[in-house]
Amino acid sequence: MRKARIVAALAIGGLGVPGLLTAQGFASSVGVAGDQVLVAQVRGGDAGGGVVYIYTQSGGDWVETGSLTPPEPSEGDGFGVNLAVSEDRLLVAAVNPQSPENAAIHVYSRTADGWRHDGQLVGESVPEGMILGVAIAVSGDVAAIGGASQSGAGTVFIFRQTNGAWAQEAMLEYPGEDEMSGFGGALALSGGTLVIGAPLTASRSGTAYVFEDGTDGWSMTAELTSDGGDNSFFGISAAVGADRVLVGAGSPFDQPGSVVAFTRQDGEWTEAGRLAAFDGGGGDQFGSTMATEGQTLWVGAPGANGRRGAIYEFTGSGPDGWTSVSKVTAPEPEAGDWMGTVVAHANGVLVSGMPRDDYGLGTALIFDRTADGWSEGRSVFREAEGFDPVLGGEVTCAEGEATVFGCSDVDLVSFVPVEDLGGARGVRVNDVWGWTDPVTSRDYAIVGRMDGTSFVDVTDPVNPVVVGNLPKTESSPGSAWRDMKVYMDHVYIVADGAAAHGMQVFDLTRLRDFSGTMLTFDVDVHYDLLHSVHNIVINEETGFAYAVGASGGGDTCGGGLHMIDIREPKNPTFAGCFADPNTGRRGTGYSHDAQCVIYSGPDEEHADKEICFGSNETALSIADVTDKENPVVLGMASYPNVAYTHQGWLTEDQSYFYMNDELDEVQGLVSNTRTLIWDVRDLDEPLLLKEHFSENTSSDHNLYIRDNLMYQSNYNSGLRVFDITDIENPREVAFFDTVPGEDSPSMDGSWSNYPFFESGIIVVTSGRQGMFLVRKRDRTPVS
Repeated sequence: MRKARIVAALAIGGLGVPGLLTAQGFASSVGVAGDQVLVAQVRGGDAGGGVVYIYTQSGGDWVETGSLTPPEPSEGDGFGVNLAVSEDRLLVAAVNPQSPENAAIHVYSRTADGWRHDGQLVGESVPEGMILGVAIAVSGDVAAIGGASQSGAGTVFIFRQTNGAWAQEAMLEYPGEDEMSGFGGALALSGGTLVIGAPLTASRSGTAYVFEDGTDGWSMTAELTSDGGDNSFFGISAAVGADRVLVGAGSPFDQPGSVVAFTRQDGEWTEAGRLAAFDGGGGDQFGSTMATEGQTLWVGAPGANGRRGAIYEFTGSGPDGWTSVSKVTAPEPEAGDWMGTVVAHANGVLVSGMPRDDYGLGTALIFDRTADGWSEGRSVFREAEGFDPVLGGEVTCAEGEATVFGCSDVDLVSFVPVEDLGGARGVRVNDVWGWTDPVTSRDYAIVGRMDGTSFVDVTDPVNPVVVGNLPKTESSPGSAWRDMKVYMDHVYIVADGAAAHGMQVFDLTRLRDFSGTMLTFDVDVHYDLLHSVHNIVINEETGFAYAVGASGGGDTCGGGLHMIDIREPKNPTFAGCFADPNTGRRGTGYSHDAQCVIYSGPDEEHADKEICFGSNETALSIADVTDKENPVVLGMASYPNVAYTHQGWLTEDQSYFYMNDELDEVQGLVSNTRTLIWDVRDLDEPLLLKEHFSENTSSDHNLYIRDNLMYQSNYNSGLRVFDITDIENPREVAFFDTVPGEDSPSMDGSWSNYPFFESGIIVVTSGRQGMFLVRKRDRTPVS
């Protein structure tokens, strides 16, 4: 009987729970069933849950012809996180790591009328907190389900169908002693042979275990290891071939990956050979996923060729007798495709799931076997679901809503989706700043995207116009982090995790060239003494810029303040470094963000000095940077339940500093959105005046202060406006929620805002949504 074996791969997670669970993009898992290709999207259904899309060939192309959802879909149900196919049987894992008790393994059978839901596999004696479905495999009437927990312990549950009913027949526990094993994160099943990967054992050198079904039930018959060393992740994937066991060592760091083949000799499984990419290199992740059928093996290498990825096809009768190897790539490979992240094959069809392609939106490539080899590959994908633009008329907040967005005392003036800002498929927006042309008095929003920067004329805020686009530095990848500030009619733009992006300098007066068609600009100057930079800070009173959070090359200054003289805007010049080694996660003085001012506050000792207030991952850092060659630490202070000291802003009298911690809500260190209020009237001894907790539970991001109002961009809960007249007791007086739905502590939603236009319009960016222009009701009305 011909069987296709779909192998679930493990992407390592820091706590022993597979990172594959966080891959929410289209094609996070794939399968082939007869003449159908199955592609999962863990989030994408009408209820916010997962969907498995069905594609069949029509007229030489692959077209969507149906879909599967669970009987009771729900938001975040994780349906489709793993698929396993055997003949006309399909298993679909539905896993939500936030509620492991709701994990489910759905069973489907294919009939003449389509796929029929046959129920769920229900485990017995499942340990509390264990997540079922981190890997699944099926062969005939036998299914194996991997379970993982935050502790790193793993268990595999065996089910068998008898007389039309599924029942658990065995529970296989990790046989070793490692606290973190990853046992059950990769499974391969064929007949009565089951291979279980445990890639986290022995300092992540990894182990694979062979279990076989005998007269006395399932028993371990082999413990397989490799000499790849620490961090080789042997056991990250597995496959059972015609006469061999294959175990992947994906080596996701700086070494090439490999696949180790084992054959049985005299009843013992012994190593018989190794496979690697013929053009492999460090970080290629060769072997992180596999599929096999008969004498042919397909090995994914998603990190190959600069993260373009590839699939390698091996054919032959044995590990020492592979007769051929070939490489399958995308028709037009691009960095960030990650082809080969997941792989499936059956019936002459090869599928690559690429859930990280298009900035995490995901695509799948389908290849057909022809007489000349594999076809070019057909790309299938789903467009991002989003909101329609809101233009031409202000939408009043009424009964707690403006269109579909929750609100209170904030009206929606207009909304521009990401794609209308010039963003490619999957792109999200991030930071924002503003500029008012001193000659024309026109207002412009400067909006960061993963792939560049948009310039939007917001002078008529009910009809914003995208006038231009500045692409990212050509050699750099797209970045979730892009930041910008303005000085003397020039904008300075940086990006983090962006290779040698450097700092872009753009003359904003060029926006006057707009005549009705969106312009694409080149930079005026590229400052290359830095590579990746998290934020750019500018003191407009002095003409100095401070690049913070630098990494990846150039003079990083330990991630602290890389000081740049920009008094000649098109001639940025390095001016020095500052970093307080008593701060930062690595003790280098890394600063995530900062505010630098000419000090006019109550501490007369430091009057008229240039003072920087740094949010340095672990603490508040205060420094005198007046003398760029000899900057001086003034004060430093930490606070309870530090997760990640993120950003903050001074009150206008420079007596207090309001700060956010980005991760305290996410990590469960606090139950509600927390704002830290610092008394900085004595710069040498900053004091934590109070921890303010709002009624919301979302994570906080950027905040700014104008007059006695604080404007917080708090991810899922959108823009929150607080009256801080009573310094110790901020009072929420208005809000606009950019993400309809639950305000959970996650990182989707409002990234930043710009409340400094004289018109009173507030520009709000929200990652997957786009740019909102809103107005708090008691400010200047819009004509």
